[in-house]
Amino acid sequence: MDAWHRSSTRRDLFRLAATAAASAALPGVAHAARPEAYTSGEIVENGHHFFGSISRGLAEGLEQANKKWGRPNAYILGQEAGGAFIGGVCYGEGEMFTRNAGRRRVFWQGPSLGLDAGADGDRTMMLVYNLPEIDAIYRRYAGVNGSAYLIGGLGFTALNNEEVVVMPVRSGLGARLGVALSYLKFTQNSTWNPF
Repeated sequence: MDAWHRSSTRRDLFRLAATAAASAALPGVAHAARPEAYTSGEIVENGHHFFGSISRGLAEGLEQANKKWGRPNAYILGQEAGGAFIGGVCYGEGEMFTRNAGRRRVFWQGPSLGLDAGADGDRTMMLVYNLPEIDAIYRRYAGVNGSAYLIGGLGFTALNNEEVVVMPVRSGLGARLGVALSYLKFTQNSTWNPF
């Protein structure tokens, strides 16, 4: 091998080593950061600003959820609308907040099937537990959804996909009664397809 090829190979190796070192030194560039957890006080304060005067119910629900799953490392603020008569659908949109990994616009939609009837429009705060990185929100989360209110109410539901748990907290208007199996599909863009 002549001197030019040896020099070129060394330059390539040096460039490769420098790139690897920079990637290791700057994990946010090479890998998405894991969102840091929020305290209960921060979530209740943000919920109070978002919902208004129902922060006591939010604090009690959050305390139970934190005992089960730890502290949330993301939350979503948005609104949704849905309706059901045995089978149903819901559609929503909002913004996901994290302490250290940025924000994301999110849309969600999903079907339900069960003993469920009525319609509602809600302001929705979703607490997200164990989110490994910010783009991991874009998948399906399944669970059992229960509703029982006339005119208004505050409701909690837990949906999960493997280790990630999404807990919608809804405050809205409408008339809804029932229990149904459901899932929510989170997407980056709005869609009418609930599946």
